[in-house]
Amino acid sequence: MVPYPSLYQVNTRVCLTELSRTLGRRATLDDIPDTELDRFAALGFDWIWLLSVWQTGELGCRISRTNPEWRHEFQDTLPDLCDDDIPGSGFAITGYTVHEKLGGNAALARLRERMKKRGLRLLLDFVPNHMGPDHPWVEEHPEYFVPGTELDLARAPKNYTWVRRKKGDKLLALGRDPYFAGWPDTLQLNYGNPATQEAMTKELLKIAGQCDAVRCDMAMLVLPNVFERTWGIRSEPFWPKATKTVKDRFPDFRFMAEVYWDLEWELQHQGFDYTYDKRLYDRLREGHAQPVRDHLRADMGYQNKMARFLENHDEPRAAATFPHGQHEAAAVITFLAPGLRFFHQGQFEGRKKRISPHLCRAPEEPVDARLQAFYGDLLRALKRPVVREGEWRLLDCVPAWDGNWTNDCFLAFAWKRGDERLLAVVNYAPNRSQCYVRLPFADLGARQWRLDDLLSDASYVREGNDLQGKGLYLDESGWKTSIFQMTDLALFKGDGFQVEMTVPMEKAAPKTRKAKALT
Repeated sequence: MVPYPSLYQVNTRVCLTELSRTLGRRATLDDIPDTELDRFAALGFDWIWLLSVWQTGELGCRISRTNPEWRHEFQDTLPDLCDDDIPGSGFAITGYTVHEKLGGNAALARLRERMKKRGLRLLLDFVPNHMGPDHPWVEEHPEYFVPGTELDLARAPKNYTWVRRKKGDKLLALGRDPYFAGWPDTLQLNYGNPATQEAMTKELLKIAGQCDAVRCDMAMLVLPNVFERTWGIRSEPFWPKATKTVKDRFPDFRFMAEVYWDLEWELQHQGFDYTYDKRLYDRLREGHAQPVRDHLRADMGYQNKMARFLENHDEPRAAATFPHGQHEAAAVITFLAPGLRFFHQGQFEGRKKRISPHLCRAPEEPVDARLQAFYGDLLRALKRPVVREGEWRLLDCVPAWDGNWTNDCFLAFAWKRGDERLLAVVNYAPNRSQCYVRLPFADLGARQWRLDDLLSDASYVREGNDLQGKGLYLDESGWKTSIFQMTDLALFKGDGFQVEMTVPMEKAAPKTRKAKALT
């Protein structure tokens, strides 16, 4: 496993709906073509996250279809919405077996085997906080859920519900976090009950036999301090025991946490290999370089376990959030930083409509050819061993002259692996900015260096003594982004290469590039 892998999130139900139209029949996991898996591998992905493969129930589906607030959101996504587009939330799970309409466990096992042949690992969902309202445990083990009283229901009617059971109705809590009302299509698991924790650990072991990793939904909600704050119930820590139990049996298994509220470090210490970096995403949305730079000064042990993203199924689409220019700049910062590079289906094409996990169909949207070409270049850069296995460093950007404050607008990273060197520089501001970038390489002097921008056709030559002394001078327009491959010019001349372009970087205009498909 490389230190800095890439992950691609697939909306499984949407993918199979589109395949069904092509095939003229209901598609299952067996119908995902080998050519698509080949494409994922060719793009440089290590992990594929198949969202929403587990069994869900009719009751959860009915709640999703009849909830007025949700229905309004669904119609905004799909103006021609019909009930068949709403199978219910993939997180209102009634069993950790693959949904019968997706082909069941056997189809997943066959798909996983096809992925393995291409070096792709499979990541699936685990939802620790809650279950669907028609989960078998409601009948068999109601003690696994947080109970309610009539007084609870009167005080917080949106947090409790009566559940019909053959053995007698029960008033149970809805799944929730401490800041919002309950999710009406879920029931809250009781982590104050040791039997619940044991049962959920067994579910994790069952999942671990079917995939290579899990993304744990809202993982911080079952931390003892958070759980007690939400429900007034004390509990023992779940994650340290659960992750150890799974890894003892499956040593290569990986855990990724959806986590907020600055609890990433705590979950990393409780067995998680990766944790969401929502803080970086939020700071990039704010559009200021300094907070982003401060965030990236964190300890490398912490940063290496961060999952960096610009969008996922919970966040708005990046193309709808970041305007052109800022989008590309934010992407280079996000994915050229250390950690897990986490991409989302539709991101490369510039989709703007977020698709709720309750839906199984996506709207038709045009492809943004400019963004698609950019992501093609970026993914090719991310396939290089230097950024998958190399050493990363955040660089200082100093003023180009006294009184020029615009150096504060830059972010710059260096990657090194053996003789390979890569330099990412971003003017993360709408204004033109200047600076000198201090390079961390001690062997630049007395040589000339060629800098090839992997995001354009631009190429530059710089004197090593200048780079070693002053640093790399930049004078860039707003949101300008480059990823430079640095090469000793003698290597080119030795092959008969003749260098003609020594124009200062700030005056060299890159050539226009045609859009490239992500193939």
